[in-house]
Amino acid sequence: MFDDRARLRGMLDFEAALARAEAKAGVIPVTAAEPIAAQCRAELFDPRDLADGVAKSGNPAIPMVRRLTALVGAVDAEAARFVHWGATSQDAMDTGLVLQFRVALEIIDADLARLAEGLAGMASRHRSTPMVGRTWLQHALPVTFGLKAAGWLDAVRRHQDRLAELRPRLLTLQFGGAAGTLAALGDRGLDVAEALAAELDLILPATPWHAHRDRVVEFGVWLGMLTGTLGKIAHDVSLLMQTDVAEVFEPAGAGKGGSSTMPHKRNPVTAAAVLAASTRTPGLVATLLAAMPQEHERGLGNWHAEWLTLPDLAMTAMGGLRQMADMVPGLEVDPGRMRANLETTRGLIMAERVMMALGARMGRLKAHELVEHATRKAVAENRHLRDVLAEDPAVTNELAADELDRLFDPLGYVGQAATFVDRVIG
Repeated sequence: MFDDRARLRGMLDFEAALARAEAKAGVIPVTAAEPIAAQCRAELFDPRDLADGVAKSGNPAIPMVRRLTALVGAVDAEAARFVHWGATSQDAMDTGLVLQFRVALEIIDADLARLAEGLAGMASRHRSTPMVGRTWLQHALPVTFGLKAAGWLDAVRRHQDRLAELRPRLLTLQFGGAAGTLAALGDRGLDVAEALAAELDLILPATPWHAHRDRVVEFGVWLGMLTGTLGKIAHDVSLLMQTDVAEVFEPAGAGKGGSSTMPHKRNPVTAAAVLAASTRTPGLVATLLAAMPQEHERGLGNWHAEWLTLPDLAMTAMGGLRQMADMVPGLEVDPGRMRANLETTRGLIMAERVMMALGARMGRLKAHELVEHATRKAVAENRHLRDVLAEDPAVTNELAADELDRLFDPLGYVGQAATFVDRVIG
C-alpha cells in the first residue's frame, strides 16, 4: 500500500476527484471531468518514466501531471487544458498520501482488534496464575500472568484510543494551490475545496497545511509509540522463553524458531522481528520531528525527507503489529513452570510478606532487620527461608506454624492483581 504504484494511485485519485469537484463548482466545463478521470488509472503510467522525471522536477507529481495531460489530450484536447487546474504538486502528493493512510488505518484497526482480543483472552484465562514478578531482571514479588497480559492489553487499548482521536486530524484534505491561498480559482476556491473533500470523503481543514506537518507527524509518532509497546511485549516474551525461565513460548510450528546447526533450539523469532521494528522506528520518528520546521509556505528538503520516511515507518510498524497479532493467540503458557520458578529462591520471594506480618506485631523496622538476617542465613546455608524463620523464637512467638505456612503461599500475596485484570478486561 506504500509502494510506488500505490503512491501514484493516490495522486491520480486526487486528480480525478479534483476534475469532478471543479466541474460541479462550475470552474471547468462539465464535459472535461470524465475524460480527465478516465485517464487517472495507474496502469497507464510507467513508474520508471516518472522516476526519471522526479530527478529533474523535484517531485513525482510534476511528471505525473505531464503524463496525465498527454493521455487526456490524446482523447480530448479541450479537456486536457483543465488537468490539475488550480492545484499544486503538494496538493496531489499530500492528499494521495492521506488516501494511502486511510487504507493503512483499516488494516491497523483490524490487527489492533485481533491483538486486543488475544490479550484479553489471555488475561482472563490466567487471571489467577501466579508467577515471579521481576524488577531489574531479578525476582521481586509474586504477580500473576493475567496481570502481565492485562498490562499489555491496557497499553494497546490506549493506542486504539489515541488513533481514534487523531484519525480526523489525519484524514484531512490538502488543497491550497501554489501558496496556500487558492488564488488561481478566484472566488470559487472554497467551493472547489468543499466539493473535493466530499468527493474523497476527507475532512476539509480550516486552512491548507503545506508547511504545517503536525498532522502526519502525529501519526508517525503514534506509529513509533505503538511499535515501542509491541517491542515491550516482544521483549517480555523473549525473556520468558529463555531456557532458564521457560514460562511462555511462541507458538510452535514446523521449521519455526529452529537453528541452522542446533536441532534443539526454539528461538523467539517473532519477538526478534518485532524488536527489530521497535529498534528502527525511533530513528524514523526522529526524522519526521526534525523535518517539522519548514520554510514559509513550502518546505525545502525537509518535506522531501518525509517521502521515504513515512512509508517506511508505517510498513515497519504495521509489520510488527501483524506479527504480534498473529503470535499472541497461540502463546504457550506453562503455569507449572511459573509455580516452580516461584520456589527458585527457596522462599525469599515471600520475605516482604513475612516482614509485613511481623511488622504489624513488632514494628516494621525490627521486623525488617529480623527477616533480612533470616534471608542471609537461608542463602548462606542453602535452606528454605520458611525453615530458617521457624527456628527463630522471635518469629515463632508471633507467628504460629500454620500462619507461617500461609505466608509462603504466593497466590496469597498478589495484592490487587485480579482486580486490576478485571478493570482492564471488563
